[in-house]
Amino acid sequence: MGIKRLLTGACIATMLMGMGAQAEEMTRERIAVGITETIQGYNPYGDAVVLIGSLWCKVYGCITRFDFEQGRMVPYLAESVEPVGERVWEIRLRSDWQRHNGDPILAEDVVHSIERTRNDPNSMRQFVVASIESTEIVDDRTVRITTKEPDATLPDNLSLLPVTSKKLYDAYGQDADRNHAYGAGPYRLVEISIGNHMVLERVDDHPMVSPTNPYQIMYRIMAEPEQRVTALSNGEIQIAQGVPPQLVARVDELPNAHATFANSVEMMFLAMNPSTHPWDVKEARQAVAHAINREAIVAALLDGRATLLDGPVGEGQFGYDPDFRTPYDFAPEKSRALLEEAGLSGVEIDFYTPVGRYTTDRQIAEAMVPMLEDAGFKVNLRTPEWATLWANVQAGGVPFYYMGRGQMLDPSRALRQYFETDGSPRLDYSNSEVDRLLQAERRTFDVDQRVATVRKAMELITEDAPAHFLWLHQMAWGVADGVDFTPRPADRVDGWEIHIRQD
Repeated sequence: MGIKRLLTGACIATMLMGMGAQAEEMTRERIAVGITETIQGYNPYGDAVVLIGSLWCKVYGCITRFDFEQGRMVPYLAESVEPVGERVWEIRLRSDWQRHNGDPILAEDVVHSIERTRNDPNSMRQFVVASIESTEIVDDRTVRITTKEPDATLPDNLSLLPVTSKKLYDAYGQDADRNHAYGAGPYRLVEISIGNHMVLERVDDHPMVSPTNPYQIMYRIMAEPEQRVTALSNGEIQIAQGVPPQLVARVDELPNAHATFANSVEMMFLAMNPSTHPWDVKEARQAVAHAINREAIVAALLDGRATLLDGPVGEGQFGYDPDFRTPYDFAPEKSRALLEEAGLSGVEIDFYTPVGRYTTDRQIAEAMVPMLEDAGFKVNLRTPEWATLWANVQAGGVPFYYMGRGQMLDPSRALRQYFETDGSPRLDYSNSEVDRLLQAERRTFDVDQRVATVRKAMELITEDAPAHFLWLHQMAWGVADGVDFTPRPADRVDGWEIHIRQD
């Protein structure tokens, strides 16, 4: 099996000495995880991708983290995160965790990390700290954060803030990321090969790890699903992210692995940038929404393993409304009528899709092309490399694209990012009523009131159609025998949740 191929000689010798004694010892086994994401470099603030951000939180630690058992944010590097005023939050840091070099985690590190997230020229995570107006160091372990306005979502944002060392950055500058990456998380950084892999190593005395967690984890970039499944088959990797439906049976037939599923919280959608033509015309956007036969695509290309969306979120996500239904059923005649009414029949559009980033993304986009052309669009399908497409989407100006947005357990940040005026260049959408509602929900600490407000915002966005919301994937993962791993909804592959069976 793949695991055994990765055992070190020392580990094999240890196993032969006696399984009973080994049960309480730290395993030295290594695993590899095939992932679809890119790794941009050593800067922990230089990548906006959810999975990569979660890797940096494993190394440095973040202020909070989402606990899937409790279904809410819980303190991580913090001992507590509490509001102490309408716009003021107080963070009290743990005293029992240290950096991997023995340094304490200090309040000045939190302030430094916020400022670096905001001002580092290579940071791609400014959205995490966009609501923060100022910070105040109360003592070595206490920080007060004042937000620009009441912000009920701050703990969610702080789950994406790796806390790096001010002392090391002052001493080494950007070189601290590469050669002095001492965090306080349960895994330390060993190696990065940009565009290829990242290797993390367990911190044995960290309270979040157990003897059965893997000693080393290599996250290998494997953009193509066939590549990941083949690697799982021959033991190169032990966990494969994103097994597409057409390959699930092949994984289940492997003698050394099996498939397992998790609901995604990543909305899949078609983005239509209203600052570009014809997407500045609402009828054109609505025509797209009526043109796409989502049910047929899910049945034919996803083997039924997706849940259709009536808005940005589905069941189990914050703000989900079981009584709301999208106004955009599959109705090609309505699409044609809308385009004709707007004088846009035959309008030429460029349609961008990633390839290998999402489950059967290219095939899904190819299936959409005749549907759009039946409505009256003339479609040019564009398939750039994922890194190029993602960079262009973040820079703004991509007119029409198929995309996913993860980390939507609480959708507030994603809604702000894509649908609030100046939230980011990704969509360039602006609607004053949506702005008002999104700003109001962030100011509302009463949960029931906040749910009601975010629902109104999502209904308005859905109707105005700067994006057409498609589905949530039921994500298949390939897992090698000998590895216990239950995938989580938010594409997390946390080392402390991977266990190597000792039998």
